[in-house]
Amino acid sequence: MNQSKISALTDYVNQFMEEHNVPGLSIAISHQGEVIYQNGFGVRDHDRKEPVTPETLFGIASVSKSFAAVAIMQLVAEGKLSVDDPVSRYVPSFRIGGKINADRIKIRHLLSHTSGVPPLLRREELTKLNDHLAYLGDLDIDSLGEPGEYFSYCNDMFLLLGAIIERVTGRLFRRYVTEQLLEPLHMHRSTFSLEEVARLHNVSVPYVQKGNKQVEPAPWPALGNYEVGGGIRSNVLDLMQYGQIFVNARQYQEKEIASESLLRSMWQPVHRLTRNAWYGYALRMVPDYSGVTLVEHGGGQPGVSSNFGFVPEKGLVVAVLCNLDNVPIRNVWLAAVNAALELPLDQKDGEEPSYEASKEELDRLVGTYQSAEGGNLRLFQRDGIPVADVAGTEFELRASGSDTLVFLQNGSPLRFFFKAERQAWAVLLGMRMLVRAK
Repeated sequence: MNQSKISALTDYVNQFMEEHNVPGLSIAISHQGEVIYQNGFGVRDHDRKEPVTPETLFGIASVSKSFAAVAIMQLVAEGKLSVDDPVSRYVPSFRIGGKINADRIKIRHLLSHTSGVPPLLRREELTKLNDHLAYLGDLDIDSLGEPGEYFSYCNDMFLLLGAIIERVTGRLFRRYVTEQLLEPLHMHRSTFSLEEVARLHNVSVPYVQKGNKQVEPAPWPALGNYEVGGGIRSNVLDLMQYGQIFVNARQYQEKEIASESLLRSMWQPVHRLTRNAWYGYALRMVPDYSGVTLVEHGGGQPGVSSNFGFVPEKGLVVAVLCNLDNVPIRNVWLAAVNAALELPLDQKDGEEPSYEASKEELDRLVGTYQSAEGGNLRLFQRDGIPVADVAGTEFELRASGSDTLVFLQNGSPLRFFFKAERQAWAVLLGMRMLVRAK
C-alpha cells in the first residue's frame, strides 16, 4: 500500500468514527502472509482514555462462525463425517417441534443457514447443548420451506454444529476449537473464555448505542450455547494468522490444520443473497469484484461490530473490529480492501438497478414482517414512496425490481418472497428471513 492510500484510509476511518460515534476501532491487512498495515484508532475505554492498538481484544461475534465450519472440515478430512450426513446421525435426539421434519436437515444446511428453520427466540441462559436440544423439541413453529430452499440466519440451528463436534470428538466444542485452531495458529490472544478475557491486558470495553449519539458501557454478553457461532474474542493481528489458512492453505496442510480443497469449498456459492452476493459455508462471497473474489463474514453483538475476510486470488486478508454495536463496520472493511487493491476507497460491490414499481407491485409488499428472534419490519407507502420502519426507525426505499426494494441510506437490498398468495409472505432483511404477520 502506498502512502497516499494509507493516508486516505486513515482519513476515512476517522470520519467514519466521528459520524457513528465509535469509541475504538482496529484494522489489519496482510498480503501473502506479511502484515502490510496495522493500526488502532480511538480508545478502548472512554473513562481511562486508553488507546486502541492492533493487539486490543474485541469480540468478533459471528466472524466466529467460520471457525466452527473449519472444525467441521477438519472432521470431514479425517473421514469422521460428511456434510451430506443428516444431523440426526450424530445427534439422535434432534427434533424440532411443529411442522418441521428434522430428519431432512443435513450438516451442509447448518453450515449454509438453509435448514428452513426461521430465526428463533434467543435462549442465552442455556449453557448445555442438550438443554438446547430440548428447547428445539418443545417449539411449535412452521418451516420457511424445505431444507436448501431458502436462506435465513438461525443461530439455534448453527450451534448444532457444536453438538456434532462434541459427539464426534468427545471434547467440549470450545476446547476442540482452541486446541485444533487457536493454538496451532498461534492465536494466543484469542479465547472463548470470559474468565480469561478478565485476566488479559489491552481489552476493549464494549459500548452500546443510546439515544442522541450517546454510548454507554455494557457487560460482555455471556452467550451460552450461542458461543458456537459468536463466542470468540480476538484481535486483528490474530485474525491475520487465521486468514492464512484460506489464502496460504498449503503451508497449513503440512501442519494438518486444514485441507486446501475443503477450505475452498467453504466459499463456493450455495445460496444467492442479493444480485451480486452469495452465501457458502459460514462465509459470504461476491464472485466478481473488479476481477477478484471477496470472501467475508461480519458480526454484531452488544458492544461489538466486526468484519473479517480475504481475497484468495491476491493472498489478501483484512480484519476490522470495533467496540460499538450496530454500526456499518463493513464499510470500513471494504475501504481497507479497496486501499490494498489500489481501487477507489468508496467503491462498492455492486449497485442495484433502478426500477419503476407500479402501485400494485408496491401494494403486494406492504405489511408487517416479524421473527421470533425479535426482528420486526413494517413496510408502508408515504406519498407513493415505500418506507420501512425497522425497530422504530424509518428508512426511505426505492425499487430495483418487482420483488426488491433498496435502502436509500446505504444501498442495501430488501428481497421479498411470494408463494401462491398475492402478497409477499416473507422478506430477507440482512441475513434474516422475516415472515408476514398473520
